[in-house]
Amino acid sequence: MGRAASLAEEILGRWKNRIEGLTLRPSRGGRFEVSVNGKSIFSKAELGRHAEAGEVAGRLEELIGASEGH
Repeated sequence: MGRAASLAEEILGRWKNRIEGLTLRPSRGGRFEVSVNGKSIFSKAELGRHAEAGEVAGRLEELIGASEGH
């Protein structure tokens, strides 16, 4: 849950005025899935690895544009 919470903090800090909500759903088995408006942008299950630093933020930026202050 630590990585997910850290990512949520990064997303909220960078795009607080551009997103309507963010949901963390605890699960078992080390799942780590990130989706935007129902579209998957990262899946640990599909890739067989955890997200690298900045990877999810980069994909988010591709979808919704530059973050606040960037």
